[in-house]
Amino acid sequence: MSPDSPPPPPGPDGRGQGRLGGEQGWPKWMVWVLLGVVLLALFLPQLVQRSSGTEISYGEFIDKLQAQQVQDATFNNSNGNISGTLTDGTEFHATGPVKPPDGDLDLMAKQDVKFETPTTGLLEQVLPLIIFFGLIVLFFAWMQRRASSQMGGIMSIGRSRAKTYSTERPGTTFADVAGYEGVKQEITEVVDFLKHPERFSEIGARIPKGVLLVGPPGTGKTLIARAVAGEAGVPFLSVTGSDFMEMFVGVGASRVRDLFQSARKMGRAIIFIDEIDSIGRKRGAGLGGGHDEREQTLNQMLAEMDGFEVSAGIVMMAATNRPDILDPALLRPGRFDRQVVVPLPELEDRRRILDVHVRHKKIAPDVDLDLVARGTPGMSGADLANLVNEAALFAVREGAEQIHARHFDMARDRVVMGQRRESMALSDEEKEAIAYHEAGHAVCAAVLPTADPLHKVTIIPSGMALGVTMQLPEEDRHIYRQDYIEDSLVVRMGGRIAEELVFGVISTGANNDLVGATELARKMVREWGMSARVGPMAWGSQGQVFLGEDLMHTRDYSDDTARVIDEEVERILREQEERCRTILTENRKGLDLVARALLEHETIDGAEVTRLIELARDRAAPTPPADETSDDAAEADAPVGSPHASVPPGAG
Repeated sequence: MSPDSPPPPPGPDGRGQGRLGGEQGWPKWMVWVLLGVVLLALFLPQLVQRSSGTEISYGEFIDKLQAQQVQDATFNNSNGNISGTLTDGTEFHATGPVKPPDGDLDLMAKQDVKFETPTTGLLEQVLPLIIFFGLIVLFFAWMQRRASSQMGGIMSIGRSRAKTYSTERPGTTFADVAGYEGVKQEITEVVDFLKHPERFSEIGARIPKGVLLVGPPGTGKTLIARAVAGEAGVPFLSVTGSDFMEMFVGVGASRVRDLFQSARKMGRAIIFIDEIDSIGRKRGAGLGGGHDEREQTLNQMLAEMDGFEVSAGIVMMAATNRPDILDPALLRPGRFDRQVVVPLPELEDRRRILDVHVRHKKIAPDVDLDLVARGTPGMSGADLANLVNEAALFAVREGAEQIHARHFDMARDRVVMGQRRESMALSDEEKEAIAYHEAGHAVCAAVLPTADPLHKVTIIPSGMALGVTMQLPEEDRHIYRQDYIEDSLVVRMGGRIAEELVFGVISTGANNDLVGATELARKMVREWGMSARVGPMAWGSQGQVFLGEDLMHTRDYSDDTARVIDEEVERILREQEERCRTILTENRKGLDLVARALLEHETIDGAEVTRLIELARDRAAPTPPADETSDDAAEADAPVGSPHASVPPGAG
């Protein structure tokens, strides 16, 4: 096969067609047709011969002989067949014994019955034997072929299971990959080299042998590889890391060899291995030792990529979301020269990804994709595709002909908060506690200067939460300042402190808030150096991926340092708790207004929360003294938020 020749067309199982059923082999029905023709040639003459004339019994034939009603007859000594003509001109045939009784023989002789012994030809004598032994030979040949096919399946277990894609099957292209311009630039460079190698060889440039796509799950690493398969003018071999592993020892290494041999036969080719971390883990980290099947597979891959033999014209691509566990020998230059990071999409990238996913959907004019993109920070491409699909499902459930903005809001709530549990029965006391809890979060988020803007607050149970306070950042954040983190702690404490101020007791509703706040404060002390007492030191715990790498993992600081860390974590949490208590005490009237608005409407947006807080502040502001105003008039103009006035129920 020449390097430019296309691979053979795949069969139903993805491989080339075999002889049986192909262009070079006989179809199965041809054997049965030949067998039927032979049997028909043998038995048809006898059937035709027996079918002529009237069928009579042997006794009737003897009676007619005695009555002299037989004009002429012929007796066959080999099979006992009798045929002839009666005196009335009727033809007949009968079947008698091969050796009739002596009396019947004498009667036949008197009536001039002819006795004949037909001579059979050599073909007629040998052909039944040939057919019989031929059927036996065909049976054993079929059994041997079946056994050899089963044995061939066992022997072919070491062959690669990679799927080959050519230019006739483009599938996905770079037009389907939105955003990630830097990633596509590096990948396009590899494709251009394989298409036009002379452009790079003129100045002595060498294309990287391997490109490793690294990024969180759902960011489109496999999608980019499929786009390369569609854009490349060379064969594209795709395989997953788990395809190399089997229950037999040595199968993985054999499949790696077969994969690279197939690529070398194609000349220039791209090999893509998805989830390479399943076979590329660090060697010597497990308990299996050097004879571990995974290590043998990895050793063979290292040798094929950049070993003694040079694999010219073969570019290897791989994708993983766990680059920290890969073997260092696999990541060195010469094997995977480049590590292309495919991060979570930024705001502009999310906007372009949404354009791709809404391309074939009916979108209403009130949908603002810029607002949807801003409201989905941290979502991957797969999450955005799921978001658009959920919005379409909500539109179908409502019977709408287009997807409206409210459907995107419902879909975002479904993805972020979980499914609504509207059938959950809550008592009035529980609803009031939940309302004040969420109002505490909302007031802190609306008042603090560096906190993310408040988007909406709801007390409708969703997922595992009884209420949700949602904040949406105005722009994507890449670093977090200490004041932002401290304000985030205050927002997390808001629900618990609100319950304490209003009801005098706390509940279990702040469980998730306390877990997140404690984890955040511990990171501030241990990893980010945000504690003056501990100093600029980091003791971040790096989780061990392998059991055998460090069975007896010990911390790298003393017990005294651990006590200091715990004390600093407690100090930070208590300080932010006091800040939260102060904020909610100063905005107590606003807290009441927001809670009562939640009890009335169940869901309010961030703008409404801000309006209620400002309304409470305006009511609590002192009225300037008036010289000509009577005491009664001054008392009548007292603000609603004064100590002598109560907040009207259902305000807001």
